Amino acid sequence: MGIVPEDGKGLPPPGIVNRNSVWLSGIGWFSAMLNNAFNHRPPLKSGVHRQFLFATIGWYIGYHLTKYENYTYARLDRDMNEYVKLHPERFETKEKKTFAEIVEPFHPIR
Repeated sequence: MGIVPEDGKGLPPPGIVNRNSVWLSGIGWFSAMLNNAFNHRPPLKSGVHRQFLFATIGWYIGYHLTKYENYTYARLDRDMNEYVKLHPERFETKEKKTFAEIVEPFHPIR
């Protein structure tokens, strides 16, 4: 159960340190600091347990968002590759040209 369906369970897990986890952890920590500042408490010194809790919750949410993001991109890649296999006439390979064939000849004007 969760936000990732059963066919997404076969994907490798994301790394513990990823961009979503780090950003949301920082946002959680900053929101605890902001709450301390609004309530006229020393922002860094008071409510350290709340700062740690908010940062941990942000890390958890970021990790699971990354899992869902990886599942979504894997599903889109699977569907795209299946479409390419079903319709190969739409995706013909083109002949490869050299760079000299693409660019016009250079004649300096003096």
